[in-house]
Amino acid sequence: MLRAWARSRCSYRLIHLRRCSSSSSSSTAQKSIEGSNNLQNSHLVSPPAPILHRPQRSLLPSASPTSFSRTSIVTVSAAVVSALVASIVFLTSDSWSDRSHESYNHLYDGIEGAAQRSTDSFKKIFHHIKQTGVAASVLWQSLRSVMSSANHEVRSGFELRVAALLADIAAANASRRAAIVGAGGGAVVDWLLESVAVPRDGGGSQAESARALAYLIADPDVSASVLGRPRAVPNLLRFIFSCQPRRTKQHPRRSSFDISDSLKGRSMLVAAIMDIVTSNCDRLENLAFEPSLPAHAETRDIAAAIQVIEEGGLEFDEPNGGDDEDGGRGIKGIGIKILGGTTILGLSRVTWALANWSMASELNRLHIHELDQDGHAVMTALMAPERSVKWHGSLVARLLLEDRNLPLNDSVSDWSSSLLSTVSHASKNDDIPLAQAALCAFLASVERFPEAQKKIMERGLHLMRDAAVRTQKHGEVQESLAKALELLSTGCMHLSAEESQRWSAILLQWVFGKISSESLRSSATKILSCILEDYGPSSIPISQGWLAILLTEILGSIKKPAANGATQLQNDKVKTKIEQSNIVFASQVASQLASAVVNLAVHQFGATTDSLDTSPLADLLSREPFVAPLKSIKKENSPKFDAADSAMATLKGIKALTEVCADDSSCQSRIADFGILFLLRRLLLCDDYEKLAAMEAYDASRVLEAQELVSNASGEPSLSEKKNDSSSVRVPPTAHIRRHAARLLTILSLLEKVQKEIFSDEEFCRWLEDCANGAIPGCHDAKLQSYARATLLNIFCINRRASENGSLSDSESAESTNRKKNCPRYDDMVFLINPELPHWKVHEEKEQDTVGKDESSLSQANFIDSDGAAVARHGNDNTSLSHVSQNDSRPDSPLVDVVFIHGLRGGPYKSWRISEDKSSTKSGLVEKIDQEAGKLGTFWPGEWLSSDFPRARMFTLKYKTNLTQWSGASLPLQEVSSMLLDKLVAAGIGDRPVVFVTHSMGGLVVKQMLYKAKTENIDNLVKNTVGVVFYSCPHFGSKLADMPWRMGLVFRPAPTIGELRSGSPRLVELNDFLRHLHKKGLLEVLSFCETKVTPIVEGYGGWAFRMEIVPIESAYPGFGELVVLESTDHINSCKPLSRTDPSYTETLEFLQKLKSRYG
Repeated sequence: MLRAWARSRCSYRLIHLRRCSSSSSSSTAQKSIEGSNNLQNSHLVSPPAPILHRPQRSLLPSASPTSFSRTSIVTVSAAVVSALVASIVFLTSDSWSDRSHESYNHLYDGIEGAAQRSTDSFKKIFHHIKQTGVAASVLWQSLRSVMSSANHEVRSGFELRVAALLADIAAANASRRAAIVGAGGGAVVDWLLESVAVPRDGGGSQAESARALAYLIADPDVSASVLGRPRAVPNLLRFIFSCQPRRTKQHPRRSSFDISDSLKGRSMLVAAIMDIVTSNCDRLENLAFEPSLPAHAETRDIAAAIQVIEEGGLEFDEPNGGDDEDGGRGIKGIGIKILGGTTILGLSRVTWALANWSMASELNRLHIHELDQDGHAVMTALMAPERSVKWHGSLVARLLLEDRNLPLNDSVSDWSSSLLSTVSHASKNDDIPLAQAALCAFLASVERFPEAQKKIMERGLHLMRDAAVRTQKHGEVQESLAKALELLSTGCMHLSAEESQRWSAILLQWVFGKISSESLRSSATKILSCILEDYGPSSIPISQGWLAILLTEILGSIKKPAANGATQLQNDKVKTKIEQSNIVFASQVASQLASAVVNLAVHQFGATTDSLDTSPLADLLSREPFVAPLKSIKKENSPKFDAADSAMATLKGIKALTEVCADDSSCQSRIADFGILFLLRRLLLCDDYEKLAAMEAYDASRVLEAQELVSNASGEPSLSEKKNDSSSVRVPPTAHIRRHAARLLTILSLLEKVQKEIFSDEEFCRWLEDCANGAIPGCHDAKLQSYARATLLNIFCINRRASENGSLSDSESAESTNRKKNCPRYDDMVFLINPELPHWKVHEEKEQDTVGKDESSLSQANFIDSDGAAVARHGNDNTSLSHVSQNDSRPDSPLVDVVFIHGLRGGPYKSWRISEDKSSTKSGLVEKIDQEAGKLGTFWPGEWLSSDFPRARMFTLKYKTNLTQWSGASLPLQEVSSMLLDKLVAAGIGDRPVVFVTHSMGGLVVKQMLYKAKTENIDNLVKNTVGVVFYSCPHFGSKLADMPWRMGLVFRPAPTIGELRSGSPRLVELNDFLRHLHKKGLLEVLSFCETKVTPIVEGYGGWAFRMEIVPIESAYPGFGELVVLESTDHINSCKPLSRTDPSYTETLEFLQKLKSRYG
């Protein structure tokens, strides 16, 4: 009845006013517009802040005594509203045919006739109304007038219809929603928020206001404006906690249809709120979303939100007037019933609000911290069972912890435990977004609060480990876990030995995982390195497992050639055969390494199945490549295994890895990514295997003492009398491990990323410097010293690369470019003789402000590289170098380069030893290069020539040659020469006068290098090669090369030997090329000739042969000087007996003559 009466009254008043005031319609509209503009500017002045929990006052002003009569105001207001609604309905962008399908409010039906009759009068003003939203502003003005003068009954009915009208307008389209939001500077939205806060008069206006707000909040274009209004969050919270409809005793029972309409609007708003709350909780990328709330939130709004979290609800300003007939329980709405009650819904809403406020501004975070100083509210949100509450609570915690301007409270450690628990439960349920959100906050808590670290180390590592196992396919989660574990284990606290072993499988999975990022690998390798540093010999199974998996991964990435015809032709090439041989050897070594890891684990934990399955290393041993060795151990008795066996497996692993990756830059880059640098550093700086052997010896002695006590008591002879146990003590080959580790380090030091890592490690750089100088016990091996120096020189390439990239000034960059475009690169096979000399070493020029500091420190020193250029390194900058000066005029700067190249079956050092007898009793040809260490002997270029011939850089080269294929494949002459040529040019050899000193086939290698350099226009090396010394060089072939071809099956000649046959056209061509250079005066030549036969041992069945390998007619090239060495065989022609031996004195005079001419 009320609605029908309202419709008829509105229609009558509209017709009456239209007839009486047509002449003044434009002025009335203008006044309305001016009023709207005033309201739009009203939001610039903040309203007075009401006290929380005070009695609710009406948003509308009180009626004035001088106002119009109540009947007139109602009539005018209703007429204006009717006219405005009519114009909106008429001029909508939808066609009349489309509107026939829409659902109209009863109010629209009542005024349809009046709207048709007043169309012409409103056409001119509505265009402006539609564009600016003045319609809603005028509606607001009318509403204020009615509320100020109408009685309670009229006001209640009018509120209901205005709210319904706004809801219908908001449901229409986006432009109308935008008009409502902007009307009156947001006053309409404020009224809607106030209307939903507390239900009045049966809750009808609250339901319609809720429906209007539901449409507005669901629109992403206006949602932020609605939620950003002052008191929006508290009002919505009041709606949530009061949305259970109550039927008071003052009103009659309503029909089920009215209750349904009331519940519908509130359920719509509940759904819209929850959609906003949960919209950012489902994806990892939404951790950083655009906040929907203002950056300058009111403190009272934040306080209300925190009150909801801490107390579970809000105190209502207006008490409900009596209980309903259901005993106060009310009737739950659809949305509330599904979500589990108003408490959960309110908690979700406030945690969402806190997260948005925290993300919006630093000021908001400060207010949250001040209002929740004890952290109880955040902790309550973190412990809540509801998912969205945990998600937003984690976000709030992260934002507060990442704000360095906020102090920490004591509850952060409790936060970290709760967050880690959330991570664990979320990973069990495969809820990766929640796990990632909690992990980010957990990481921030661990990073900033030491107490949190301590608590997690004591109680939470197993949760982290379980989460890591369950989320192996999710890289971002793994990365966060790795970063957190890195913070926990590499700072003041460290993992225990047992925890280190339990984590080893996960850490190695992070290193070698296919989805592992660079950051994840970096964290894992740092943790592993810390474990190796902490537990030394006890961590050998982990380090060996690391090496075994690394070698297996590299072998798996090498593509094996397919078995087809084209591939078979390729397999016939010697280089391919060598590569395949290296792969086969590496595969065998990988299996040996895996067995060594299992054997060591058996030695530590016992050989029984239960002991291995329950050991901390069980997870590691259950992965490849350890599965097969573990099964064999369980089936059979464990073999005898000691530290020497373990060290030998590591030595072979390093050698195999080096051979496979020596000439493969992509392989080098991969093993660098897999953390090989940390392993090499450990092998070089520490003596883990020696310590392990000492521990084993000590344990064995204790057992022996116990057995001797038993035997003495029984009167039996002691075990020490039965056998000498000292013979069973085996020393690990630590020196060999260091040498091969240093070789691989030198190869890798050509990579820029490795250079930066080494350069930033001050302790490592200092060790390399001391090793190169021979200042470390156990580092007196010539190869090891050369590798250390070459690595140091390589890492200073960063400076010149930086200058090429323009990081230096123009003058400094030009100076560097003029001096040399590329810095020297000392690769494998190029050894530096006497690397401790001043022209090699990293020269230190102490500054005035470094007095009292360690003189050996590399942190504040100037270095001189191999070209005599000073390079400055500053302790505060570990990433770059800068040129200081060019100091080539120093008194000790080198004037000439001398390069030694060995021959068949020789070596870079053993070929140039001092001999005790010029005639061999056994062949030096069969000496193995890997057995050289520990043998007595000297190196005359380093001991004699360096002092007798100063101001010279001396190198010695290495290349692989074999007498026959029985001892392994070797490269042909041309490939050997090409490879060495590249290495020499990269090392800067050829930039100053060069003299080559060669033995046997080494002379042919030099000839081929010079010939290739000439054809490839490497003129620098050809022009600066001023002399060559040939010791027993087969210029025209060797009888040794002729013999295998005649003996057929006895020898299989290596490709290198085949090229040395007598009368080879290639040898004649090379000799003519050298003759041409000598004839033009560009090259001096000195040749030595042998006179005695040489024993040849390497034959089938152990046969021994003696023969003259290089006769005099082949040893003399036909030009230059010739020195015949009496009673000297081929092997000893380059090994002088003393400094007065012609093989030394003639060479020294030759070098001095060249230096005086070109120096």
